[in-house]
Amino acid sequence: MASRKKGQKKKTGKRKRRRVLVTVLICIVCVIALVFIVRGARNYRAKVEEQRLVEEEQQREDRIAAAEPELDIDLLTINDYSRPGIEMQQIDGIVIHYTANPGTSAIANRNYFENLKDTHEAKASAHFVVGLEGEIVQCIPTAEIAYASNTRNTDTVAIECCYENEDGSFNQATYDATVDLAAWLCAREGLSANDVMRHYDITGKLCPLYYVEHPEAWTQFQEDVAERIDEILE
Repeated sequence: MASRKKGQKKKTGKRKRRRVLVTVLICIVCVIALVFIVRGARNYRAKVEEQRLVEEEQQREDRIAAAEPELDIDLLTINDYSRPGIEMQQIDGIVIHYTANPGTSAIANRNYFENLKDTHEAKASAHFVVGLEGEIVQCIPTAEIAYASNTRNTDTVAIECCYENEDGSFNQATYDATVDLAAWLCAREGLSANDVMRHYDITGKLCPLYYVEHPEAWTQFQEDVAERIDEILE
């Protein structure tokens, strides 16, 4: 009788240990499963966030592409005097110039830059020339430097602007086209209106003349560029 009770106690002890072991194993499995679930949820959230960022970037690129101004691409011949063909390492700013030659057209100024390869009278150029009717002629790819902004040739895009009056002010068509072009370039390169500067801000040269002599007009120009950037990216 005693031996039977002893045997039953052993069986009961084994069953208890087995239950404990099973419980422990179940807990371990649950913990492992929970770890995988948490990791899976984190990975899923990360993938969702990554996809969201990709979609937002694509939408941003689409908006910028849609805002590209109409460009008349008429690139200069590579030469030592106006298009050296030197790679632009990065773009940190946009520089506004004026032609200092009232009444001339965008294509005339482009052709002046082109002829420097033959005349050798100066080293000068710009990436873009904005004309009196708002036309935009691209002379140099933005991936290359232009001879326009002295010490900032290596990291800025130059926009040369035509004008009619001796005071150097831009007419409305030139002004609007320059705002659109500068804003589009800023949006494309991740810049702000504060990165749009006058040639004067680099060297002290009175260029663009009107916007040096009338700083309030320059402030308004930058505000208009900022507003246009917001319109492009909104």
